[in-house]
Amino acid sequence: MFMRIRTSALTALTVAALAVGAGLTAPAAGAAPKTAAPKFLSASQLPPHPKSSWTAGPVTEGFPEALGFCVSTEGVLDYDYRHRVFRTDLDTSAVQLTVVTGTAAQAKALAKHYDDLIRTCADRIEKSSPDVEAEGRDYGKLPVEEGARVRGLHTETSRGATDIALLSVGRDGRTVTVVQWGQMGDFKSAPVAAFKKTTSTAVDKLR
Repeated sequence: MFMRIRTSALTALTVAALAVGAGLTAPAAGAAPKTAAPKFLSASQLPPHPKSSWTAGPVTEGFPEALGFCVSTEGVLDYDYRHRVFRTDLDTSAVQLTVVTGTAAQAKALAKHYDDLIRTCADRIEKSSPDVEAEGRDYGKLPVEEGARVRGLHTETSRGATDIALLSVGRDGRTVTVVQWGQMGDFKSAPVAAFKKTTSTAVDKLR
């Protein structure tokens, strides 16, 4: 599925993320202090799967590898990262990241940085992996807290393997969340309306 696209592409995109995020780099001393963990989505708040129920993993410290294809920590502060991975019994999976920054201004800049990485991800995939065709779509903003945006990403390899992902970035105060849903398929199989609801719930729970 989307999170398993070739390692060579992942390596190239990590380098690209480093370059894009250079403007957010600062000494480690400026990192946000530890704080109470924001609340995470529960399994029941993910887009319903027609043939399998969701299982939620534990909330874990650090940045999730499953999210590192389009979004990474390269070039940004050593923030307080936590994540939760969700799975079904079939080919669908999801992950949520929360990032607690030092100020609302830092959170605003970080949310824009992550959204920019997602927005440009399709182009970076095609440049790094000539055998992969990628298309991104913008599903618009959501009026929740300080705002959120939902995007889609479809990839197809020269061998015919297709994967679809929905990704969103939202912010409340100095906390940012990124949510990713993915499975085999194309844009027609993406539960956009349900994912928008999931994103709104995720941002609401940051309070």
